[in-house]
Amino acid sequence: LTDQPLRQVLAKPDTSGRLVKWSVELGEYDVKFEARPAIKSQVLADFVGDNTPTECMEENPSEGEREAWRLSVDGSSCLTGSGAGVLLVSPSGWMLEYALRFGFKATNNEAEWEALIAGLTIAKHLEVRRIEVSSDSKLVVGLANGEYEPREYSMVKYLSHFQSLKLAFEVLGVTKIPRAENARADQLSKLATAGDLERNQTVMIHYLDRPTISEADVMDVDIPQEPNWMTPFIYWLRDGILPNDPAKARKLVYRANRF
Repeated sequence: LTDQPLRQVLAKPDTSGRLVKWSVELGEYDVKFEARPAIKSQVLADFVGDNTPTECMEENPSEGEREAWRLSVDGSSCLTGSGAGVLLVSPSGWMLEYALRFGFKATNNEAEWEALIAGLTIAKHLEVRRIEVSSDSKLVVGLANGEYEPREYSMVKYLSHFQSLKLAFEVLGVTKIPRAENARADQLSKLATAGDLERNQTVMIHYLDRPTISEADVMDVDIPQEPNWMTPFIYWLRDGILPNDPAKARKLVYRANRF
């Protein structure tokens, strides 16, 4: 409840600087603007009841396996740098937001490919089997669906990498959507290219030192991966396993519920 013009910050996708960070931070919440009424004592009780984690968060695996996850990706290249935004949503509504900053120069098309590969890699780690991808890049979607033939060498390598990664999924669809419908991923990509990027509580941030295609032409999807920041979330979301430390377990459940 406020008389400040926050509605414009949330509704306008083409923000820059610190406004991008605030837009990303506030965008994960379902904010509604209403006249300030009298605060009743029941409000606090309702808030605690609605936001207390429960043990009923684990979804039915049989139902989850039949439904597709949703992945929205977007790449950005500008004077301040290049980056990508990834938004992964499970069938039950869990969201993982990911901002990827590049330590190398990339064209818009290369940034779009890096965003797609990063999102699919995260989904593979979570052992997702069915996934629907949305992108506003006509070229990347066309190449991924076999509608276009790659002309540049970098596009050939990105397509080859994508096809190797595609083998990890039973169902993988890539759809072209208007940029206006990809606003959240676009905000994340702009956050990744912000001049003074900082870590925050709601968005995973990672730095990519070199292009994915420079590491290997074909990705070995069966090589065991070393534990990383995603490991505790994978154990909880996939297997229902929590850390032994009660404080760490509560923190993990709380953060996973927000993703």
